[in-house]
Amino acid sequence: MQVRESFTISEIAQALGAEAVGDVDFSIAAASEPATAGPDDLALALDEQHAQKLGDGRAQAAMVWQGADWQALGLKAAIIVTRPRYAMSGLTALMDRGPQIAPGIHPSAVIDPSAQIGPGAAIGPLVVIGPDARIGARARIASHVSVGAEAELAEDVLLYSGVRIGARVRIGARFIGQPGAVVGSDGFSFVTPEKSSVEQARDSLGTEVERTVQSWMRIHSLGTVEIGDDVELGANSTIDRGTIRATRIGRGCKIDNLVQIGHNVEIGEDCLLCGLVGVAGSVRIGNRVVLAGQCGVSDNIFIGDDVVAGGGTKIYSNAPAGRVLLGSPAVKMETEIEIRKALRRLPRMRKQLAQLQKTVSEQTQKD
Repeated sequence: MQVRESFTISEIAQALGAEAVGDVDFSIAAASEPATAGPDDLALALDEQHAQKLGDGRAQAAMVWQGADWQALGLKAAIIVTRPRYAMSGLTALMDRGPQIAPGIHPSAVIDPSAQIGPGAAIGPLVVIGPDARIGARARIASHVSVGAEAELAEDVLLYSGVRIGARVRIGARFIGQPGAVVGSDGFSFVTPEKSSVEQARDSLGTEVERTVQSWMRIHSLGTVEIGDDVELGANSTIDRGTIRATRIGRGCKIDNLVQIGHNVEIGEDCLLCGLVGVAGSVRIGNRVVLAGQCGVSDNIFIGDDVVAGGGTKIYSNAPAGRVLLGSPAVKMETEIEIRKALRRLPRMRKQLAQLQKTVSEQTQKD
């Protein structure tokens, strides 16, 4: 992949579908925050607050918001965008150098003779590709990646260093796996010959369990993982294969770092799972669901379309479509906010109650 060293203001604006003003042939080498921008940088003055920092840097060009007086900001050129944060996605895609992987197959890669490598693929050092695996066209695979037997990767996949793709996993087009991501590890599923302490606790809802010797036997994962097109998986995140059927991740899902998705989970399309989310086995998640950082989802429940769960939310039961959740256990966000307000008032209320008790006691003694 050829790396561009610079872009003109006109080229950037055209790529973003934005308006270019001033010296549109001015050349940009990099993007920068306003306060640290050099003379060849494009400063990201996306609102008035950021624009105030332009004087601390040396930017001659900037990306600015609709209606900004770019000349009054002392700029030589500007790109005017209507939705600044959305424009950031296009700008960063244009300027991202990505991992530099030489075209073709590195001599140190170990590729089984039965594997199929698509045209235009770039495979880096010390990559291992197993028997009957299929790698799509223009795939880019960085160093120390392993792809298991019979795995299928569609076109334009990008795997960063250290990614592990298990056997028989199927991954759609334009998948991005960040360093250390694992797809297709065994599910965490164990059983005891007799009813385990966990089963006893679940049946009794908290009554003390019978103390007995128990040994855990693995339920092996015979299923696989199926991932749709345009999915991204963050660094050191894991997706377990299903026990019998496949664990499924729908098209367009974006999964952050350190996320754990258990066996048999089914996730719909265009979902967003932020860092440290944990989804237990056999959960079904609808479309466009957002789980903020450190959310936890209990096993064998359903989360409806368009649910949004705030950071740290713990979801123990089914969540209806469109619900906005917060707290542990999860409740409507508006309810959780009232709960937290009440908690902050508890010390004061305790003092008031103590005073009231004292007053009543004194009055009783008088009577």
